[in-house]
Amino acid sequence: MLVRRFAGERAWLDFERALDDGSRSIRDVLQAEAGLVRGSFEEVVAALRAEVQVDESFVRFAAWCAARGYRLTVVSSGIEAIVRDRLADFGLADLPVIANGIEPDPAGWRIVFRDEVPNGTDKASIVRAARAAGAHTVFIGDGRSDYDAAVAADVRFAKRGLPLERYLREKRIAFIEFDSFDDIVKNGAA
Repeated sequence: MLVRRFAGERAWLDFERALDDGSRSIRDVLQAEAGLVRGSFEEVVAALRAEVQVDESFVRFAAWCAARGYRLTVVSSGIEAIVRDRLADFGLADLPVIANGIEPDPAGWRIVFRDEVPNGTDKASIVRAARAAGAHTVFIGDGRSDYDAAVAADVRFAKRGLPLERYLREKRIAFIEFDSFDDIVKNGAA
């Protein structure tokens, strides 16, 4: 939404093509996209609140996990402060979040990456560390930055019709499709 708003549909499509053909990494595209964002953090967050809907089934899912003592961590290649802000809007400010930092600048933002990996956040190492600590890992995702982490998990959920589902299907890796977090609850989060 931010790229489309600040740079237009063509820029968005160019970034998507570069990711599809492998000519640019997720990290590279995220940094380029951030550089197109103009405005203060507060202005951008206000625009996101006004224009981006959050799947409210996530709130029910978080409550379901808490009631069962399941540890839920949000891992994103996006911007931690924005993720935390949106979670707080839904009463989920206490959820652990692992994501990247940001240096907002009216002339163009800059992402401060937490990991030196092509997808922006080393989600797979987070999953592997949880497994090594004895956790049964369930990974829920939808995008390109989720590929390695999904493969590393014991169980994986992929949002129907999006890149992670296509990748897992192509690689013949077992997964469960979902449309909303309510579907995951129905499946008992395996």
